[in-house]
Amino acid sequence: MAGRWRAAVLVLMCGVLAAPQDLPAGYDAILNDVYNRQSINPPSDTGMTICYGFVCRRRYEIDFEGPDRKAIAGILAAGKASPEAERAAVAKAVGWFDRRVGPVIGTSRRVSRADFRHLDDAHNFDCHDTSTNVTSLLLLFAKWNLLRHHTVGETRFRGNILFGQTPHNTAVLIASATGQGWAIDMWTTTYGAPADVMPIERWLNEN
Repeated sequence: MAGRWRAAVLVLMCGVLAAPQDLPAGYDAILNDVYNRQSINPPSDTGMTICYGFVCRRRYEIDFEGPDRKAIAGILAAGKASPEAERAAVAKAVGWFDRRVGPVIGTSRRVSRADFRHLDDAHNFDCHDTSTNVTSLLLLFAKWNLLRHHTVGETRFRGNILFGQTPHNTAVLIASATGQGWAIDMWTTTYGAPADVMPIERWLNEN
């Protein structure tokens, strides 16, 4: 019963957790069934399913053409020097993604921290959507060999309503040298802005 209650809260607030399928070599295949359970396509070699409209109720398949991949590669090239630089470049690439898909699916008018309390779900992402989308985007970066200092981690969940912390989940990068997890959180930002990036321990304790 407790498990069902927790799942219901996740759907109401920000959705259930998402995790990658069709992973690049070296990733844990145990995560594969999550995309299947959501009935969405995993990232292909060239594109991904975009979730929007809250809890992935609306979906759009996008392929990134040559100019898109060139733009992404250019952004991530600025992260070659160090893990810190790579995380900053990834955050900017997420902002680029937001601007790229916004005019296509109508999310260019989205607001930060949208959830079930916002009636305009057709033009917004909840945190289920953003954690799924960013994880898929990070997996594409990995497939394209654009990540030098990180691997893609499982999405992470936080939420303790007894202490005023509402349910929320995020995409994660793992620093290859240290194993440190970093939240890559698009849900908390405004349209087109770089994703918020912070150590997962800090993210777990924020509201």
